[in-house]
Amino acid sequence: ALALAPALSAMSRGSSERDLAAGLQAEAVAPAKAGAEAKAAVTEANVEAKVEQVRVDAGAAGEPESKARELQPKVPASAQPRAAEEGDVRTPLRPLPTLTPANPKPALARGHCLHGKSRSKCRSCKRSSGPRSDEYSLPRPVTVDSSKARTSLDALKISIRQLRWKEFPFGRRLPCDIYWHGVSFHDNDIFSGQVNKFPGMSEMVRKITLSRAVRIMQNLFPEEYNFYPRSWILPDEFQLFVAQVRMVKDDDPSWKPTFIVKPDGGCQGDGIYLIKDPNDIRLAGTLQSRPAVVQEYICKPLLIDKLKFDIRLYVLLKSLEPLEIYIAKDGLSRFCTEPYQEPSPKNLHHVFMHLTNYSLNIHSGNFIHSDSASTGSKRTFSSILCRLSSKGVDIKKVWSDIISVVIKTVIALTPELKVFYQSDIPAGRPGPTCFQILGFDILLMKNLKPILLEVNANPSMRIEHEQELSPGVFENVPSFVDEEVKVAVIRDTLRLMDPLKKKRDSQSQQLEKPLPGKEELLDGEQTGAPHGVVNPEAHLPSICLKQVFPKYAKQFNYLRLVDRMANLFIRFLGIKGTMKLGPTGFRTFIRNCRLSSSSLSMAAIDILYIDITRRWNSVTLDQRDSGMCLQAFVEAFFFLAQRKFKMMPLHEQVASLIDLCEYHLSLLDEKRLVCGRAGHSGGHSAHSSTAPGHSTLTQLTGSNPAPRTNYTSKLSYPRHTLS
Repeated sequence: ALALAPALSAMSRGSSERDLAAGLQAEAVAPAKAGAEAKAAVTEANVEAKVEQVRVDAGAAGEPESKARELQPKVPASAQPRAAEEGDVRTPLRPLPTLTPANPKPALARGHCLHGKSRSKCRSCKRSSGPRSDEYSLPRPVTVDSSKARTSLDALKISIRQLRWKEFPFGRRLPCDIYWHGVSFHDNDIFSGQVNKFPGMSEMVRKITLSRAVRIMQNLFPEEYNFYPRSWILPDEFQLFVAQVRMVKDDDPSWKPTFIVKPDGGCQGDGIYLIKDPNDIRLAGTLQSRPAVVQEYICKPLLIDKLKFDIRLYVLLKSLEPLEIYIAKDGLSRFCTEPYQEPSPKNLHHVFMHLTNYSLNIHSGNFIHSDSASTGSKRTFSSILCRLSSKGVDIKKVWSDIISVVIKTVIALTPELKVFYQSDIPAGRPGPTCFQILGFDILLMKNLKPILLEVNANPSMRIEHEQELSPGVFENVPSFVDEEVKVAVIRDTLRLMDPLKKKRDSQSQQLEKPLPGKEELLDGEQTGAPHGVVNPEAHLPSICLKQVFPKYAKQFNYLRLVDRMANLFIRFLGIKGTMKLGPTGFRTFIRNCRLSSSSLSMAAIDILYIDITRRWNSVTLDQRDSGMCLQAFVEAFFFLAQRKFKMMPLHEQVASLIDLCEYHLSLLDEKRLVCGRAGHSGGHSAHSSTAPGHSTLTQLTGSNPAPRTNYTSKLSYPRHTLS
C-alpha cells in the first residue's frame, strides 16, 4: 500500500484536473440564458489559460487538489449546462484514467525553459530556438490606387489580382504605394509613393516636340538618327519645306515623293492624310487650323499577306536618373485591311491601305477579329518574327536594330524630361518617384530597317474590342491577343516597381540561411522556422520586360551630349520650379564657364540671348514663363561651340565645349568647398600653408597640375586647341 500511494495520488490528481477541465469546458460552450447573469460565461481561451495556471501552480507548489478546486470560478446556476438527456450526442464521454510516471517531470512555469531558467537568459535555448516566427511574417500587400486608371483599368485589375496586391478602385485617404494614372502626371495631387507618369511626357511625345528633339540629335549624329523620317513643322517651316522639295526635284526629276501630314495634337489616326504636292489645298487648310508635322512617306514597307503593318512595342522608362529602359519581349502587329499599293493620286485617300492605326481599320468591313495570335488584323509581334524566321530572316539582327531605335529615341527625349521633372518635383522636396509605359510605333521597311513613326505617352491598354452586333449596336468582346500582351506588360511593370521587393528578398535570404546550433536542440523543442512562407512570385511566369539600358550603356553613352547640356541648363535656372533660363542665369553660365573673350564680349552674349530667346518663344506653345527654353539654350550652345572650336565636326565641337564647362564648374565647386571648410576651421590655417608668392585662388585654378592633367586626358582633342 505504501508503495502504491504515490501512484494513486498522481492518478487521483490527474483525474481531478481532467474533471475540472471538462466542467469548465462544458460551462464555456453552454448557451447562456437571457439576463444580466449571462455575462458570467467564460470563453474557451480563458478556460484553458485558467486550467493551465491552476495546474502549474498546483504542481509547482505541491498543494492538494482541494486547493485547485477552491480556485475554480463560481458560475451561477443559470449558466450551468442542462442535464444530459438520453441519446444526446453532445454528452461528453469521460476518458479513462491513465497512470502517470512515478517521477513526473516538473511542470514548467510560464516563460521558463527545460533548464528551469528564463528563456531570454538561457544560452542553450537561445542557440537552439532560432529566429522567432514573427520575423518571417509576410509584409503587407502592396497598395495600388486605380481610381484614375481609365482605359487600362481591366488589365490593371487582372495584374493586381495575379500579384495578390491590394487595389483601391475609389482612392484612399491614406497614401498608397503606387498610383496608376490614365492620362498624365497631373491627374491627381501625389506627394509620395510611385506614379506611372512622368511630368511633361505627354508634351514631349507630341509630334512637333518629338520631331524637334530628334532633329537636334540628327544635327549632332546624322547617321545614328536616320531611323526617323525627314520632317518639317507647319506652319513655321512651310516655306522651307516647299523650297527643299523643289530643290531636290530640280536635282532629280524622277523623284516623285509622297508626304504624310500628321496634326500635332491628333491621335488614333485622326486628321492624318497623304499629299504628293507641297501646294496641296488640304495642306493650306491645315496651316490655318492647327499645327502639324509633314514627313516623307515610307513607300516600300515590309508586307505580310500583301498587307502593310506596323509594330506597337511597349517600353518601360523606369527612371531618369539613372536612366533605366526596359522593352517588352512581345508586342502587337496591327495590319491594314486593304492590300497595299504604292501611293498614287488615285489611292492617296485609301486610309485602310496606307494607315495602320487600329482605331481606323476596325471600322473596315475587312477587319478580322481572331482568337489566334498569328492570324487576323491584330497579331502578336512574336508571331511575325516566327514567320520571318521561317523565311531565313536574321531575327536577332531585327531585334538589335529595334532596341537601338528605342534607346536612341529615349536619349533624345530625356534632356527636356529632366527639366519638366525638376519643375514639378524639385530636389529636396517630398514627392513621388515616376515610371511610365510608352508605346513605340515602328514600321519595318522592305529591307527590314526599322523606322520610328511616333511615340505614344498613353498607349491603349484595353483588352477588349467593340463588335457591332447590328447597325448602331456594339458589344465589348474580350481580345485574346490584347490580354496576352498587355496584362503581362502591366503586371511585370508592377513587379519591377514593387516597393516591398527589397524587404521580401531580404526575408527570403534569411530563410535560406541554416540555423546555427541545430545539433544542440533538446528533446521536445522545435525551431522557430516558419511554415508556409513561400516566394510570393513563385506562381508567376518570368518577367516579360528586358532591360536594355544601362545594360548597353557603353554603346550609347557617347550620344548623351544634350543630356549633359540639360544638366548645365538646370544648374543655372536659379529659381527651382522654373523651366526657362533668365538673362542673369545665362550671363552667370557664361562667366562661370569662362566663355567670354575679347572677341565675344558680354554685350554680344546679351544680344545672342535676346535673339535666340525671342525666336523660340514665338514658335513654342509654352508661354508660362519668359526666358530661354532648353532647345533655345541648345541652339546657343551650338553657336558657342562652333565659335570656340573650329575645324571639327559639330558633335566634337559640342563635346569639347561641354568638357570645358564641366571642368571650370568643377574647379568652382572645389573652390567653394575648400573655402567653406576654411570658414568652419577659422580661415587662418589655409593661408598659413600657402607658399610665398602664391595665393589660395592660384592654387585652386592654375598651379595644381592634377586637375589640368585629368581635364586634358578627358578630352578627345589636343590641349593646344583650348585657346
